[in-house]
Amino acid sequence: MAKITHVSPLAPEAFPELPEIEGVSFATVQAGIKYQNRTDLMLALLAPGSSVAGVYTRSATRSAAVLDCQEKTGGDNTEGAAIVVNSGNSNAFTGAGGVESVRQITAAVAAQLGVPEKRVFTASTGVIGELLPHEKIVSALPKLAETLSPHNMEAAAKAIMTTDTFAKAATLEVLIAGETVQIAGIAKGSGMIAPDMATMLVYIFTDAIVEQPDLQAMLSAFTGPTFNSITVDSDTSTSDTLMLCATGASGVTVNKDDAAFRNGLSKVMLDLAHQVVKDGEGATKFVEVHVTGAVSAQDARTHALSIANSPLVKTAIAGEDPNWGRVVMAVGKSGAAADRDTLSIWFGDVLVAKDGWVNPDYKEAEAAAHMKGSEVRIRADIGLGEAESTVWTCDLTHGYIEINADYRS
Repeated sequence: MAKITHVSPLAPEAFPELPEIEGVSFATVQAGIKYQNRTDLMLALLAPGSSVAGVYTRSATRSAAVLDCQEKTGGDNTEGAAIVVNSGNSNAFTGAGGVESVRQITAAVAAQLGVPEKRVFTASTGVIGELLPHEKIVSALPKLAETLSPHNMEAAAKAIMTTDTFAKAATLEVLIAGETVQIAGIAKGSGMIAPDMATMLVYIFTDAIVEQPDLQAMLSAFTGPTFNSITVDSDTSTSDTLMLCATGASGVTVNKDDAAFRNGLSKVMLDLAHQVVKDGEGATKFVEVHVTGAVSAQDARTHALSIANSPLVKTAIAGEDPNWGRVVMAVGKSGAAADRDTLSIWFGDVLVAKDGWVNPDYKEAEAAAHMKGSEVRIRADIGLGEAESTVWTCDLTHGYIEINADYRS
């Protein structure tokens, strides 16, 4: 696997100070699944009464772990639960062997921690098509159980990384009826990132009391405008897993209509989603694509993704070239309704083209100046309706090729 030797220039200045989420504890270990001299296995233990919601990849070739999690999500929450994540091997496209690996891990975790096997969730990330050495995970469980601590969330974020250049986390404190509720999450993701539940592993925790149906409803609602609105390379993984867990330890009850909690959760999810894009393999620029004036919301999204996923648009951004013709191309090829003579395009606040032709007042130096920044904004107004959509992506550099050309070596 390609060795990551530098941190993304778009990385946050520092890892956030995460609160202790009462009711959940974490442990990590070096299991040697693929990597050497780094943690690659994470365990999270949830207290009895914790609700668990999940959203997963819709890939037709999704992994055994994803299929197992999908089957278990939404069950009874009277007993505890556990989450086990390994990096370096995705346990995907491994047939009956992959199913057996999941069974062996979940059974061993249940026995070690005293939680029902139906409440043990696993995830694996890394190379596709190689059998998971699950015996290494099973043998590491006693050490993981001994070192569980509510203070280990940062270590957990580091343990689930693959080609990530920095650990990702976000947190927010929410005030509900004068009482404080904590929300904190960790994520991994860098390449093979495309909307369809996005391609990553994400674990978000709160100490609020939330019934599972309400927890699931909020998670599903906010996935669309956050994790399903990012793309690095248009490729959807076999292993996407997004889980939201509510321990209830704060004693504060929240339902799906609570505006303060909804706002806080959506902010944490969007923060994590943006961090994944900012760690896009080889990325040097964070890009917002905003499409307005489309006939329908679906058309707006289609146009936005066509622009965001275009290799020609992304390489122009990498080269700091305000080549608006490539945006014209991406809109035209998307398949959604468009009209050359009503299309307008902005780079940042600079109107470069309008009504199907270059803006007579356009000065390329102004657009070029915007392209030199670390954050680039592209807006395309289709001029046919009122619908809009926003997606986020990154540029496409030689670094992406370097990382993926020797990913398995």
